[in-house]
Amino acid sequence: MFKKALILIMATSLTLLAYSDYDMDGVEDNIDKCPNTSFNELVDIEGCTIKVLGNEHHFSIIYGIGLSEADYATVKNSDTLTQSLQVDYYYQNFSLQASTSYYSSDEESGLNDTFIGAYYKLSPLNELTLRVGGGVLLPTYDTELENNNIDVVASASFSYMVEKINLFGGYSYTMVNDDDILGIVSYQDTHSYSGGAGVHASSNLYISGYYTISDSVYKDADEIETLSLYSFYSIDTNWFTTFGYSHGLSDSASENSLTLRLGYYF
Repeated sequence: MFKKALILIMATSLTLLAYSDYDMDGVEDNIDKCPNTSFNELVDIEGCTIKVLGNEHHFSIIYGIGLSEADYATVKNSDTLTQSLQVDYYYQNFSLQASTSYYSSDEESGLNDTFIGAYYKLSPLNELTLRVGGGVLLPTYDTELENNNIDVVASASFSYMVEKINLFGGYSYTMVNDDDILGIVSYQDTHSYSGGAGVHASSNLYISGYYTISDSVYKDADEIETLSLYSFYSIDTNWFTTFGYSHGLSDSASENSLTLRLGYYF
């Protein structure tokens, strides 16, 4: 069940924490010197308004490639290469997201489940931003057991700025609806928690570290614990790239995982 563990990792390291852009202007929160700009404002590399645009609709496309030392489809140590594609749509405080990925390992290859979700951001304070949302995992992962069904995901996260320091955290809940196979596999709903801190080293470079703990989708299995490092680099007003490294703290986690993503915002 590679797709289950992968979605947990992606949901925490990508959706909740890794790329945090709560005013959705294409500039990562922790290098954004003008937070909470509206969607119809064109911003510079520091996130400050250059001019007001007539169009309030924006998009981003992100391509990623990752390497993990664990194959969650077979629960064995095996180098697994994953390619991902994410598309986002933004309008005022709302956003829509669709993402999918393709994995290949020594054991097998194929599509993971496809995620479609919606989010809403709130900014009760200039320093504090909240984001809530939910979505579904469509069963595009091909399982020989033919027990793959639509799963439901809900998430919430916060970002708090203290001068150049950013404190963040997130929670996600996944309702796993896949059918149990008596004597072979039994599933459970999962909870995932993340928290960390970051700092922008320059006007376009941000570095952070965070801790994640997630339930396994398998009943009576160990929790998945990881420590991660993440960096965001803003190339220009439109292009950005991210790099992530995770180290597993539990036997159920991959000992080492690397992720590199390239995105375009317009």
